[in-house]
Amino acid sequence: MKTRASSARLPPEQIESYHANGYLILREVFGPIEISLLSLEAQTLTTRSDLIDTLNLRCRWQDHVTTGVCTFDCFDPVIDIGALCDVFARDERILTPLRALYDDEAHLFKDKLIFKMPGSKGYPLHQDYIGWKEFPESFITVILPIDPTDASNGATEVFPGYHQRGYLSARDGDYHELPLETIDESGGVMLDLRPGDLAFFSGFTPHRSAPNHSGRCRRQLYLSYNAGRDGGDQRDAHYRQFHAWLHEKYAQFGKTGAYFK
Repeated sequence: MKTRASSARLPPEQIESYHANGYLILREVFGPIEISLLSLEAQTLTTRSDLIDTLNLRCRWQDHVTTGVCTFDCFDPVIDIGALCDVFARDERILTPLRALYDDEAHLFKDKLIFKMPGSKGYPLHQDYIGWKEFPESFITVILPIDPTDASNGATEVFPGYHQRGYLSARDGDYHELPLETIDESGGVMLDLRPGDLAFFSGFTPHRSAPNHSGRCRRQLYLSYNAGRDGGDQRDAHYRQFHAWLHEKYAQFGKTGAYFK
């Protein structure tokens, strides 16, 4: 369901649409000046040569779709190095709709700034939920686009309704891609977003993104939350667990000396 955002509680039909489909789009939530300032902060962060390193657990990387060159893709987390990212993560224009979807308080769980540079490969079909006993099942991700997002630069594509089936992979604590036969590909919805829009989707909603074949970035702030009844404030505990998991994964591929900065 696509609608212009309101500062008030979401109307029942929007809440019902989210729970039926596993995603919701709100239009024009943030204004051009706000997004311009966020864009400037994102651009400044790309100059942080002290942080952008393949061994820094904060950084994510993607192979270039044609050259195979390893390309910087994401800061995860970001709110401790981006003051404006932190402000947006706690803005009532995000928290108010989340409270309506949860019928409960919303707590920030995870925060990423994804740049998706030209040529970046994208992500295959997956769910954001990870089968850890500590991972909140109320996990909702909010996408705030800094750049226009469409099929040409690798917009996120969601598959409505499948979130009602819960987690579709083994609860073994690993990341899993989903086989394409899990979903009906014809039912995919491309999240075509303009700067200042918001998209909400469940941690159980299958989604994917194609390579960025355009000559422009697809910068998006990804903010994930959990309901108060589902563990409360646990962001710090999550990142401690996540970094321990990453250390193990890096070691499996012979990458020693990983650190977080």
